[in-house]
Amino acid sequence: MSKALLEIEKEQPAPCYLLYGDAEYEISDAFTKIIDALLSPEDQALNLFVLDGEDEDPERIGENLMTPPLLPGRKVVAVRRTQLFSSRKTLKDLVKRIREQLNGKPQQAAKTFMTFLSLAGWNLEDFKGDGWKAISDKDWQTTVEGDAGEDRIKWLPQVVEVCVDLGLKGRSATGGGTDHLEAILRDGLPAGNVLLLTAESVDKRKKLFKTISELGRVLPFVVEKGEARQKNTLMDSARDLLATRGKRMSSGAWEVLGRKTGFQLRNSMAALEKLITYTGERKTIEVSDVEEVISRTREDKVFDLTAALAEKNLKGALSVLRSLREQGIHSLVILSMIVREMRLLLHARQLRNEGALPGYQPRMDYGRFQKSIYPTVKGWAGQAGDVHIELADSHPYVVFNILRNSENFSEKRLKRHLEDLLAMDLAMKSTAKDADLMLERFLIDVCRP
Repeated sequence: MSKALLEIEKEQPAPCYLLYGDAEYEISDAFTKIIDALLSPEDQALNLFVLDGEDEDPERIGENLMTPPLLPGRKVVAVRRTQLFSSRKTLKDLVKRIREQLNGKPQQAAKTFMTFLSLAGWNLEDFKGDGWKAISDKDWQTTVEGDAGEDRIKWLPQVVEVCVDLGLKGRSATGGGTDHLEAILRDGLPAGNVLLLTAESVDKRKKLFKTISELGRVLPFVVEKGEARQKNTLMDSARDLLATRGKRMSSGAWEVLGRKTGFQLRNSMAALEKLITYTGERKTIEVSDVEEVISRTREDKVFDLTAALAEKNLKGALSVLRSLREQGIHSLVILSMIVREMRLLLHARQLRNEGALPGYQPRMDYGRFQKSIYPTVKGWAGQAGDVHIELADSHPYVVFNILRNSENFSEKRLKRHLEDLLAMDLAMKSTAKDADLMLERFLIDVCRP
């Protein structure tokens, strides 16, 4: 990775890059760093074109690559989670990924399943209801080489239901039509144009993979095994982030952070982002900061859930929901916690709409918020009747994040979500409907663009 960045700094970028593997955080980080190295923030507004694998079309990608940039200089065409390197040989990997994603990322699992169906030559319509039962063990094992399919009863009907709920439709076989794109790469791109791809799994036998390996840079990213290696990877990534923000961590803070996050890279880096925001202008992150911000309490988990919803981050929201379930928290308790957070968001949105917080800016840091805005909010604490503000009884850091997250919701939409939650509460108490499924569908609705 460092070699690729150095080449770009020396004005010798490759015409194409492929980042692939199961190390999701590292791929995302490398993706961002390569784009930032290729294009200035100003140029990214007009000379960067980003597609998602579910919407990709090899011919469209090729047309974008051959079109001159809108501004003089480089142009980057980037595709996240491309399926161009998938084939029937990767079906077993796709099945494994679908099973993993269903635990916390059902929307992504559904998209992966649609790719699976496309490559296998099957159709979603044939799987609806009990249609999936028509696929015999022999048919399954013949199609999905290396997978016995014995446990598909546990995940197959579930992912089909998610696909139906999301309104997904079948599409033509993925990974086809790449000959045109390969020819474009071999003939040479217009000067300054670059193709950047990320993929979770690849079939290295495909011609396009061999072409990019020959003409560009193929960078594999694999999740490190073993606690020691995970810790070293985390330390390297964290030091880079801290350096860019002008921060450092005390040795004790490192240990507490690792203990609370289990040295899982994605969780640890997300926690570090919180700590950077929380400490404001202070240069050093101390043990007390980690203890205050990165907790394992239910309240912290619900804050994470609300933050994920505010960011329309379905993957994160479902992951937190799964964590709350694993703690043995009843669905009605989770529902009540979501209701409270949504109500706080509505309070915050209304306060901002009414101009009750003069001087507040969504991007202000926590230190300035504590000094100039929170005293006004705190002044409402303990007041009775209509003037009582529930938000004022919360911790200042909670208020800070609730106000910031309310930026992503309209007052009308928050009221609708609260009405939906009230209907869910009634359904959970008076019907036999699946409470967990209702919660998941609510999260999908909130995160829908």
